[in-house]
Amino acid sequence: MKPVEVLGLACVMLVSASPVHAYIGPGAGLGAIGATIAIGIAVILLIVGFVWYPVKRLLKRFKSGTDSEIGKAPDGPESDKR
Repeated sequence: MKPVEVLGLACVMLVSASPVHAYIGPGAGLGAIGATIAIGIAVILLIVGFVWYPVKRLLKRFKSGTDSEIGKAPDGPESDKR
């Protein structure tokens, strides 16, 4: 089907829709709203996590000054403490 036909079919279906007479109680409604908000926040945190980790590594690289220092164990008396 062409996109114009799909759009026309969708418009016809929306115009010819009949009322459902459904009821969602306050408990189920609040649960659905809470679940939707939780999923939205989880997706946002997922995106932030994927963006922040590489940015954090780049900032650490720029602060240290050289690429070779990243990933090495520190030298000195502090490295002996476990």
